[in-house]
Amino acid sequence: MNPLLARLHPYPFERWRELTRDIVPPAGLAPISLSIGEPRHATPALIEQALVQALPGLSSYPSTAGEPALHEAIAGWVQRRYGVVLDPASQVLPVNGSREALFALAQTVIDATRPGATVVCPNPFYQIYEGAALLAGAQTAFVASDPARGHAADWGAVDAATWARTQLLYVCSPGNPTGAVMPLAQWQQLFELSDRHGFVIASDECYSEIYFRDEAPLGSLQAARALGRDDFRNLVAFTSLSKRSNVPGLRSGFVAGDAALLKAFLLYRTYHGSAMGPVVQRASIAAWNDEAHVVANRELYRAKFALVTPLLERVLDVKLPDAAFYLWAGIRGGGDEVAWARGLLAQYNVNVLPGRLLARDMPGHSPLNPGQGRVRLALVAPVAECLQAAQRIVSYTESLR
Repeated sequence: MNPLLARLHPYPFERWRELTRDIVPPAGLAPISLSIGEPRHATPALIEQALVQALPGLSSYPSTAGEPALHEAIAGWVQRRYGVVLDPASQVLPVNGSREALFALAQTVIDATRPGATVVCPNPFYQIYEGAALLAGAQTAFVASDPARGHAADWGAVDAATWARTQLLYVCSPGNPTGAVMPLAQWQQLFELSDRHGFVIASDECYSEIYFRDEAPLGSLQAARALGRDDFRNLVAFTSLSKRSNVPGLRSGFVAGDAALLKAFLLYRTYHGSAMGPVVQRASIAAWNDEAHVVANRELYRAKFALVTPLLERVLDVKLPDAAFYLWAGIRGGGDEVAWARGLLAQYNVNVLPGRLLARDMPGHSPLNPGQGRVRLALVAPVAECLQAAQRIVSYTESLR
């Protein structure tokens, strides 16, 4: 067996199942899950119709690069959304969801023969970043989120020696689980560090279309263009249809940016067997070319957060995030979030995810684990169900006083 597999940590949901295996929730309350960030709004009819109409395409092998029409649809969306013009042929590559691409990029760009090969990740973080780094033979360096910065990562906390060893930096904006969006000044900081040390920036932007204010979140390609980096040097942006279009089962997204990096990534993917099926490509074209369903989806989330957030503010340290569909809620008084979440499940049958399961301990940092004392609430269920969950959380928290 590959010895690097032993370096992987159990996935957060697996750890949470083990920690709650002994709990028997009350039978009189229907279960409500806010633990997994899986979109549960209806899939738009136009995407379902495109899937059905494309079924004859199952008789053909797809190319790894994807159909030109899909490249054009993606580039068109990027231009409408960010005002960025891409070469569809060289600066866009369809992928089977952002998750597999985030993992695969590390296998492409990491040179584990270089001493101290390092991947920098935010903390808390999406676990794929760490797994990708470890299986590529690199070590990880974590950057804690800073409550004083709206829970954005404090990149200035990384020392020069670490940056010098860094080959890949994962950025998540809007962030999971914090919902924080990186401003232009932070992008400039990271681009300058990348120029100095030569590392690749992988920008995970799968929550970019779920936001609560009038201005849409700044994207990495948009930031690069604003700073005169039209070649997107050492930058790859990742976007998915899963959250934007409520099709997590479609497994469709794209990467865009540095043409030289995408050329190498395409070579890797050709051997890896990562071609997107023709039927999925056709459905993806329909999705990227339509914005009406995205606006309607965003309004559903805004309605939920407008109802739920004020309720939870009464009992938790929480506020409306910049974007994404999570609330990163603090337990008032610095309580143990694992014990708190276990009690919520046992007494009120509401499942949330303790923050420390989404983060790693950082010796010398206070708190030791940046997720300590916080829980992630994924408001993906229908409005009525999320509202009921919030009411139960209020009742539970008030009962602890």
